[in-house]
Amino acid sequence: MSDVPLSRRSFIGAAGAAVAGATLIPETAIAAPYIRRSRPASPVAVASANGIRGVARAIELMGSGTDTLDAAVEGVKIQELDPEDNSVGYGGLPNEEGVVQLDASCMHGPTKRAGAVACLEGIKTPSEIARLVLKYTNHIMLVGRDAQRFALSYGYQVEDLLTPSSREAWLRWRANRGANDDWLNVDGGQEPMGVRVTGTINLNCVNSAGDISSVTTTSGLSWKIPGRVGDSPIIGAGQYTDNDIGAAGSTGRGESNIMVCGGFLTVEFMRQGMHPKDACLATLKRVVEKTPPRLLRPDGRPNFGLNFYAVNKKGEYGGASFTGGRYAVADERGARLEDLAALYS
Repeated sequence: MSDVPLSRRSFIGAAGAAVAGATLIPETAIAAPYIRRSRPASPVAVASANGIRGVARAIELMGSGTDTLDAAVEGVKIQELDPEDNSVGYGGLPNEEGVVQLDASCMHGPTKRAGAVACLEGIKTPSEIARLVLKYTNHIMLVGRDAQRFALSYGYQVEDLLTPSSREAWLRWRANRGANDDWLNVDGGQEPMGVRVTGTINLNCVNSAGDISSVTTTSGLSWKIPGRVGDSPIIGAGQYTDNDIGAAGSTGRGESNIMVCGGFLTVEFMRQGMHPKDACLATLKRVVEKTPPRLLRPDGRPNFGLNFYAVNKKGEYGGASFTGGRYAVADERGARLEDLAALYS
């Protein structure tokens, strides 16, 4: 450091020069990282394992020029309309009063818009209603009877969403849920329905232009308290899309995902340069850090399940869970199930 005294005038002049020099720093030097593409993206769709038909449909539609959001919605609708799938839509497992309440959300990367519905009753395809919220309103989420009223205004009809099998599952759960209640135990040679089932489908896709969309739809936690809403319709939790970076979503215990804004966080990890698989694993680590002791096993691991799935703008993809499993992928090689990365070996 120089020992020459610095006058007030020379100090101000030096400070001004420093400020002027700072304004010459390129904006890209301080902007957040993003996914650079030197070639067209590789079209890909990823989803939870129950979305194997959905990712195949999404890739097919994007290949014919269909918008990414429309392709994703058409993909998840396959499960929403399937009475044999009790995780979403028609035939989804009901709340503790025997009523099916559905949640869904979607994001469209190119237009930076989102839509969601929660506690929607009587409409088989909540993903379509979430898309209507996105497309025709300045809102993001509609709930309950007003979400149903909104759907009716577009020509949808209220239907009974319980199938014989989902109704029977609820009746068995109600009969067997407590040893001291007034219901007789009914086994029918089957395991009692005491287990709380989480059922969801998340689908994220990117086309050859690098445009990205995501959709998550669910019937929620089986036998839930009426009005319970998990992460699926929450923008930034159940799914999130940034058209400059990628998309991510989840299935599993929604409350734990909400606490870390998992969809958004996974995309932010990708913004920092992480591969989609590593971003999913990093989000799971955050979930463990934020899990209260009552939800941890003696070995420190969560006593619940939670999976994340992600794609980036280049068409790279990945998925992760606590202990492994499978997820659905479709690209130019076709639709298939691949292994989830496991946080715990």
